[in-house]
Amino acid sequence: MKRSEINAAIRRMEAFAALHGFALPPFCAWSPADWQAKDHAFDEIRDNMLGWDVTDYGAGDFARMGFSLVTIRNGNFAKREVYPKPYAEKLLYIEEGQYSPMHFHWSKMEDIINRGGGNVLITVYNSTPDEQLASSDVTLHCDGRTFTVSAGTQIRLTPGESISIQPYLYHDFNVEAGSGPVLLGEVSMCNDDVHDNRFLEPLGRFSTIEEDENPYRLLCNEYPKAKG
Repeated sequence: MKRSEINAAIRRMEAFAALHGFALPPFCAWSPADWQAKDHAFDEIRDNMLGWDVTDYGAGDFARMGFSLVTIRNGNFAKREVYPKPYAEKLLYIEEGQYSPMHFHWSKMEDIINRGGGNVLITVYNSTPDEQLASSDVTLHCDGRTFTVSAGTQIRLTPGESISIQPYLYHDFNVEAGSGPVLLGEVSMCNDDVHDNRFLEPLGRFSTIEEDENPYRLLCNEYPKAKG
């Protein structure tokens, strides 16, 4: 993925979040130069991968498969004595035509909330013991309602609506055509994007970057070591 694509995606998400009145944490506005001066007081951001994340899953077609997000807060199961938070929060930005592929999490339970913009479409499947798509009915929990749908049903979330995603529940994301970009909130257990994503098809979670221009913001896996 080109750095210029990443920079443009971050700027679009910043503008869309501001349009919908969602104020991002201060560290989201730090430049690469700002990061060079940050000492160990900011290790929580580094260690828990808070901040910007833009991915095309290694497919090289961000306009078709990928999304932008900010991890706002997160704990760390590997360092519970230092970071005891049992929860995480993200803000995601998905544009029309983009797709986040079918996956589940072994450990994380999450709520996905449409925070504003268009309508998000989420397809759901249970997983089989060998981690494939199951044909069984899926029990869902959406905004206090419990109901059952057939395998492969696509759930439509309009602004303000949400869905709970349990471990081992396959799900994907795309945007309803004609409805416009979407801001999604994610409230979950601790997030570990390195070890807790099971994609149905083999994919990379983090992109390989072609440096065709200077970075506007550093991504959450790019922070320099602490000063001092």
